Amino acid sequence: MKDITIEEKPHRPDGPKNRAVFLDRDGVITDNSEHYYLTRPEDLALNPGVIETLKELQERGYLLIMITNQGGIATGSNTVENVEEVHRHLLGLLRREGITLEEIYYCPHHQDVEACLCRKPFPLMLEKGLARFRIDAERSYFIGDSDRDMEAGESAGVQPVRVDANGDLRNVLQRIP
Repeated sequence: MKDITIEEKPHRPDGPKNRAVFLDRDGVITDNSEHYYLTRPEDLALNPGVIETLKELQERGYLLIMITNQGGIATGSNTVENVEEVHRHLLGLLRREGITLEEIYYCPHHQDVEACLCRKPFPLMLEKGLARFRIDAERSYFIGDSDRDMEAGESAGVQPVRVDANGDLRNVLQRIP
């Protein structure tokens, strides 16, 4: 499992736990209707309502963490460098809008190539975020567009919220208090 460290921030081991919204990348944050693997930053397109929704969730006090399978690395359809370049580009777009992703966790494995414990539907990437950022799973959510996203959220103890692939993300705001 790879993760991109956004910025080291001190997290106190005492005090109240944080709330978080975990988000899948492809189909939830980014439009994947034109491609299965996003290999170039210039091909990145945000889904409708992403900026408004992430701003609102951040204002409500949620930490934002992206969780994504990137099996194209294992199959040779993509590279670590491409994935990380796309993520840096995405972070820059969000930062310009005042949005902070605390972390991006991605699994570079593919079940047809190698076994792993981090690929969704396994909950390891979510569990890593829960532990690192002292997140209260019961007060947190995972927004995804697939059965494996829902299963990963449930297994990690966070509330899964299913959205339509490439739909308007603003539709989740009434489902997350």
